[in-house]
Amino acid sequence: MQKINPKKKIFKEQTQKQQPGKEHKMDPVPEFDDQLPGSLKLAGKKCVITGGDSGIGRAVAVAFAKQGADVAIIFRKSEQQDALETANYIEEKFKMKCFLITSDISKENNCKQAIDEVMKNFKQIDVLVNNDAVHYPVNDISEISEKQLTETFAVNIFAMFYLVKASLPFMKEGSNIINTTSVTAYRGSGGLIDYSATKGAIVSFTRSLSANLMDKKIRVNGVAPGPVWTPLIPASLDAEKVAVFGTDSPMKRPAQPYEIAGAFVYLACSDSSYVSGQIIHVNGGEIVNG
Repeated sequence: MQKINPKKKIFKEQTQKQQPGKEHKMDPVPEFDDQLPGSLKLAGKKCVITGGDSGIGRAVAVAFAKQGADVAIIFRKSEQQDALETANYIEEKFKMKCFLITSDISKENNCKQAIDEVMKNFKQIDVLVNNDAVHYPVNDISEISEKQLTETFAVNIFAMFYLVKASLPFMKEGSNIINTTSVTAYRGSGGLIDYSATKGAIVSFTRSLSANLMDKKIRVNGVAPGPVWTPLIPASLDAEKVAVFGTDSPMKRPAQPYEIAGAFVYLACSDSSYVSGQIIHVNGGEIVNG
């Protein structure tokens, strides 16, 4: 077993027994709002965010609302408390709408139904953020079961196909699709083989979809975070690894979710009007040349 240097610990040792993890049970709770004023860069926009109940998704939902957008959050049933906290924060602090949709996005029909619910409430979709993901660390590829492999691909990449297909009929010229990939897509991860494979697929999906939708003037980009303090960490790593999570990055720490959200705002607004098919690397200084 790897020995943990106590001097490097930045979090308390903690674990959660199942995925997805719960943000309200983390210590410390992730920082999802930079507390800076918005500038209405997304005024009037209607945005859909998968996994928007917690982690990066919550920070993106808050950042979008701060910029004047209404948001719809698609989340798993077990994440009801985190989702309600996110919605209450957005509606009370920014006076924007936050519509909650419970769905298992690993199934195509569920994705269609979720987008139908969005349209009933918002009548349009300006930004689709494909963010939800799972990962299950293993020491050896032989430990990756067919069930795990199928779930990881279904949630992490198949769902993106399903949601894009369901959303495109309601997206107009100037709309944006933003996909969350990972630094592991570029450097790999010996303990996250199936997860990293899905994240590599997301990079190719982003570039290919961008080319496919260029004539429709719908931009497609991605964000590749490095280590981020989200519920996925205590829900998938053992307590000792959680305590030193992110200390191997060049900045010697993980990001807080709000530090990732700005990249999504940039890609969702007109500031990035000449950007498509690209991946923004928000990874604490790791050079990936991708």
